[in-house]
Amino acid sequence: MSHLPSLRQLEFLVALVEEQHFGRAAEKCNVSQSALSTALKELEQNLGVHLAERTKRSVTITPLGNSLADRARHILLDTKAFVDFAAANSKFLSGDMKLGVISTVGPYLLPGIMPQLRKKFPDLRLFIKEGITHDLLAALQSGYLDAVLLALPFEIGDLVHFPLFEDGYKLAVTPQHPLANRQHVDGQDLTNTKMMLLEKGHCLQQHALSAFLPDGPVQDSSFEATSLSTLVGMVAEGLGTTLLPDVAITAGLTDNYDVCLIDVDKALPREIALVWRKSSPRGEELQHLGTFIKQAYEG
Repeated sequence: MSHLPSLRQLEFLVALVEEQHFGRAAEKCNVSQSALSTALKELEQNLGVHLAERTKRSVTITPLGNSLADRARHILLDTKAFVDFAAANSKFLSGDMKLGVISTVGPYLLPGIMPQLRKKFPDLRLFIKEGITHDLLAALQSGYLDAVLLALPFEIGDLVHFPLFEDGYKLAVTPQHPLANRQHVDGQDLTNTKMMLLEKGHCLQQHALSAFLPDGPVQDSSFEATSLSTLVGMVAEGLGTTLLPDVAITAGLTDNYDVCLIDVDKALPREIALVWRKSSPRGEELQHLGTFIKQAYEG
């Protein structure tokens, strides 16, 4: 059985093809001419092919030798990229990191934090994937994502979770609504009130309703929105009421709409958290990232 060639042998082959001379190729690789020649002969024997035709004064690379040298160049470049990638990721919070975010948190939390994050960790390249909780957790478990920014309660199995902050709700109504002049409402005030909420798959839908058990609103089954901005627009048009998370309101979601926002007492807030696999080699980094996000949001 033939053995795989060493990277050093491939380097010698490329150097010989480029220099067309054993002496210059050996000098380029910082080895003796005899060492280079011996290594290439071993490569030929191992592969069962002729790479070069040798005479006392010249060397002629065979057509197959040229073709194999082209492949060797790609292998050497890929190997260098492999090593460079590892080196880039060996620093704390550096290199590539893939972060999943749910759409009711990410667009409102990350824009205010990213400039600080880039300044603090300039070597970190964060790739963001937005989606619904179920899909993001599946991507995390399969290894496609390094971590997910989500809202609890949600079944996350044995994933590590790092709590960031609690996110409450406000009732959004038109100025003409009977509750518009109230500063506070609670679950009893909203009992059987039909709420426009996000479509199925968005965990905020269930969080918002379960926050008021045993009393509270019910979902308007005739309408399901795809985004929080759609919900605000529908409320502003007088088509109903909704519950909005504080993180989105703080980020300016309702600034351009004529709606009244009312504090909701006794509603259980959702917990915004960063989760990752227990087996992740970047666990310590992710805990540090969670601490940074938590402090940046609170600050």
